[in-house]
Amino acid sequence: MNQQQLKGKVALITGAASGIGHATALLMAQEGAKIVLVDLNNERSEKTVQHIEQSGGTCLFIDTDVANPERVEKAVNQAVEKFGQLDIIFANAGINGTVAPIEDITPKQWDETLTTNLKSTFLTVKYAIPHMKTNGGSIIVTSSINGSRKFSSFGMSAYSSSKAGQVAFAKMAALELARYKIRVNVICPGAIATNIGENTFRQPEVSKIEIPVTYPQGSQPLEHSPGQPEQVADLVLFLASSRSSHVTGSEVFIDGAETLL
Repeated sequence: MNQQQLKGKVALITGAASGIGHATALLMAQEGAKIVLVDLNNERSEKTVQHIEQSGGTCLFIDTDVANPERVEKAVNQAVEKFGQLDIIFANAGINGTVAPIEDITPKQWDETLTTNLKSTFLTVKYAIPHMKTNGGSIIVTSSINGSRKFSSFGMSAYSSSKAGQVAFAKMAALELARYKIRVNVICPGAIATNIGENTFRQPEVSKIEIPVTYPQGSQPLEHSPGQPEQVADLVLFLASSRSSHVTGSEVFIDGAETLL
């Protein structure tokens, strides 16, 4: 029997109730980590908790709006009070938000996307640092191919800006936190079969700025289909474990060669 890679570790995951966060929470629990599920209180959160506990894992669910500084700080403190330590942070929560031309997107819509995606990453990392400085650990941020290697998602200027900002933030954090043996890396998924479409609000005005892009047959060359959350979870597990002990400040693309077309 293989030794569990995360035995004795505590992992805090934002956006843990669905998609990539859900798959990662289940995998990390299987690998021995105690899981702190940070998300909104809903049926998906309840099912994630049940799945982990029924599989013999240990978890704590904390109802949190990741855009709210007070609630994020409280969530981190609750996690440490419960488990006594914090070793892994997976800043995964995010939305596509409003998809619209720059001239049509409202300041409020812009702020909602930047706050939910970029500010929440800053808040999660900021409040975790004091609890990770003694023993070190791993921070993983979910960014995207958009804003880093793809710019043809028309109408997604807010989303792409937030995702590009996450990459820059993570690299700054990687250098700043290296002295504490805290590693910081970024994953950049392409098309993944998740529920993020529920938080996507495409406006009809997008049609006026689109430029036709015709891909060769099979726009995901590796598998000819979107990736699965479980495949991304495998990557996050690697970056969270000691197997990536010399990897920090890196952005890793996981898109089946989608953005190489």
